[in-house]
Amino acid sequence: MGNMKNLPIDPRIEKYSERRFVKHVFCPAVAAFAFSSMLLAQKGLNLSSPNGKLVMSFSLDASVAGASDGSGRLQYSLMYRGKSLIDASALGLELDDKAPLGSRVTITDSTPNQGVDDYALLFTKVSHVHDPYNSLSLTVKEASNSGGRNGRSMVVEARAYDTGIAFRYVLPSQASITQLHLRGEQTEFRFSQDDTAWVLALPNYRSSYESEYLRYNLSALSNQGGVASKFLIGFPTLLHQPGGAWMSLMEADLEGNSSAYVTNPTGSWAGHMLSVKLSPRWDDPAYAVTGTLPHHSAWRVLGVADEPGKLIENNLQTDLSPESRVKDTSWIHPGKASWNWWVDNVNGKGESGNKEFTTETMKYYVDFAAKSGFPYFFLDAGWASQDITKTNGRVDVPELVRYAAARNVKVWIWLYSEAVMKQMKEAFPVYEQWGVAGMKIDFVNRDDQEGIQFFYDVARYAAEHHLMVDFHGCHTPWGLMRAYPNVMGYESVLGLENNKVGRRDSPVDRAVFAWTRLLVGPMDYTAGGFDNQTEDSFVARNATPQVMGTRAQQLALYVVYENPIPMVSDSPQNYDGEAAPAFQFLKDVPTTWDETHVIGGEVGEYSTIVRRNGREWYLGSMTNWTPRDLSVLLSFLGSGRYVAEIYEDGADAATSPKHVHIRKETVTAKSTLKIKLAPGGGVAIHFIPAK
Repeated sequence: MGNMKNLPIDPRIEKYSERRFVKHVFCPAVAAFAFSSMLLAQKGLNLSSPNGKLVMSFSLDASVAGASDGSGRLQYSLMYRGKSLIDASALGLELDDKAPLGSRVTITDSTPNQGVDDYALLFTKVSHVHDPYNSLSLTVKEASNSGGRNGRSMVVEARAYDTGIAFRYVLPSQASITQLHLRGEQTEFRFSQDDTAWVLALPNYRSSYESEYLRYNLSALSNQGGVASKFLIGFPTLLHQPGGAWMSLMEADLEGNSSAYVTNPTGSWAGHMLSVKLSPRWDDPAYAVTGTLPHHSAWRVLGVADEPGKLIENNLQTDLSPESRVKDTSWIHPGKASWNWWVDNVNGKGESGNKEFTTETMKYYVDFAAKSGFPYFFLDAGWASQDITKTNGRVDVPELVRYAAARNVKVWIWLYSEAVMKQMKEAFPVYEQWGVAGMKIDFVNRDDQEGIQFFYDVARYAAEHHLMVDFHGCHTPWGLMRAYPNVMGYESVLGLENNKVGRRDSPVDRAVFAWTRLLVGPMDYTAGGFDNQTEDSFVARNATPQVMGTRAQQLALYVVYENPIPMVSDSPQNYDGEAAPAFQFLKDVPTTWDETHVIGGEVGEYSTIVRRNGREWYLGSMTNWTPRDLSVLLSFLGSGRYVAEIYEDGADAATSPKHVHIRKETVTAKSTLKIKLAPGGGVAIHFIPAK
C-alpha cells in the first residue's frame, strides 16, 4: 500500500488516503477489497505516454467473475488522441489446469514510475536511442482458497512511450505456485474497429517465417465465406484504423519463453479481435513454458503512430531488451559479402553446378570480395561432414580462411541448425581457431521455449569465441541484437532465393515487406540480382537465376531494407562490363546507420527511405509494378551543398530493366528531386557533402 500516495485520489473517497487507511484497516482481505474498490471508483488506473497522446487504462470487470467481493477480470484498453484503439481486453495467464490467473482478482498495489531509455545501439538503423517513458506496475491477487486458486498473485508491468505501449506478466516467487507450468495466455487485443491488417499467416508452429504478408480486415481472419475459420499469425503484424492510427504488433525480450502468435478466435463476421497463442513445447505440447519462479513473460508490444513510416523508425524492441552482454565488441564488424549459393557455384570460367563446389571455386568469390572492397565471403552449404568440426573434403575451410586473410577478406560458414544444437560446444572453439568470422545458421524452424533458448545459447557461446551470427530459416527479430551485438542478421523473409524455383518473389512482395517485415529490424533478403527481367520475360531457374524488377530497384534495396551484413548475391561476372557503373553503388553503400527516416510511400505500393552514415546520406525508393513520378523534398539533409549521385531507372527500363541512368546533381536541404520509377523500379541516391 506504500505507493497509494502516488495515485490521484477522488475527493469522495479521501478517507482511504494512505495515512487513514493504514491507521484504521487491519485485515489484509478487507484492505485489498477497499483498495480495489477505490481504484474502480476512479474508473481504473491510467498510464499515459510522455506526450499524453497514448492512454492505457487498467480496470476490473466484476460482471465476468460474477463476484461481489470487489474482484473481477483484469483488463486494459487503449486510447490515442482521444480515440479508442483497443476496447476492454482481457489479461491473464493459464497455469496448470486451474482457472486463469487474472479472471477473478483484486488489485493490491500499483507503482507508477518513469524513465528514459538512453543507449548506444550497434550496427542497426540508428546509432543512439533516447526514448522517455512512463510505467506502471500493477499487482493483482486472487482471493485465498477461492475456487481452488489458493491466492495466486502476479504483476503486470506496463510502459507507455510516445511511440507505443508494452506490457508483460511477472510471476514472483510465492508459496501458491511451486513450479511454472504455463499453458498459455489470455491476452486479448479487442480492436475498436474492423481494422485493416497485414498479416503473416503461417501453417503451424514450425516454420521459417517465409511467406507473404496478406491484407485482410480483422473480421476476415475469423470468418471466411461465412464459415468460422482461424489463421495462425506470426509477428510482426501491421494494422490501420482509418481515422485513428497505424499500429504494429510485436514482441520483445523472449528469453526464457516461447514465441507468441495471434489469431482471431471469434469465428464471427463481426469479430474484431486478436488473442495470443504461445508456441507449445516440443516435449510436452500441453505446455508452452515450464520452469521455476520468479518468471517474466516476453513483452507484448504495440507501436502506435499517425503514419506507418514512424513504426519503422521506432526502437521499442531494443528499448525493452537487455543491454549488451558482450563487453568487448571491437571484433564485431558489419559489411557486405560475396556469396556462392544463389548462383549455383559459378566459377571464374562462367560454369556452374555442384561439381564446381571446390576450394578453388570459392577462392574466386574471395577474390571478387577483395576486388570490390567487401570484407566477407559467405561459404554456403556443402563443406561440412556430419561432424561439423571437420570438412568433407570438398572445400578446405582452414585453407580458404588463410587465402582470404591474405586479401583482407574474412569467411562466414553455413551450418545446419540441428547440428549446431548438438555440437556447438565442440565446434565453435574450432571455428575460432580456424579464423572464421561468423556462421549462417539455417533451418532453425522452431520458436518453442527450447527453440528460443537456442538463439540465446548460440549468441552467448558464439560471442565467447568471437563469432558473429546470421540466423536463417528462423523467427523474426525481437531485440536480441541489443543484448548480443554479434547477432548481425535474420532472414525470416520470403527472399530473393525464391526466384530460383518460382514467382513468389517480385516487386509486389518487396513493396509490402518494406512496411511489414521491416518493422522488427534486420532482414537478410539476399539482394543484388543483376539479371533483371520484366514480369513477362522472367523465367524461374536454379542456375544463373533471374529477378523480376529493375536493376535500380536492386540497388535501392540496400537502403530500403535494414541489414548489417548484406550479401551481394549474383555471380561476380554479372557485375562486370555494362553493369560496372551501377555496381559502384553497391561498393559504396554502407550497411549500418546513424539515422533513419521514412519520408514517403504507401503500404504495399511504394516506399522512400533515407539513412545517414556519418555526414553522408543515402536514399532508396522502390515501387511495385505501378510506375510512379515522385517529388522528394530533401529537408533531411544538413546545411550546405551536397552532390547527389543518382542511380535511377533508365528511360526504357519498363522494357529493358537492366538499364540504369546515372547522373549527378548539386542539391541542398531546400531542393526537391524529381524521381521517375519504372514498373518494378527504383532509385538509389548517395548524397555527399560538397567540398
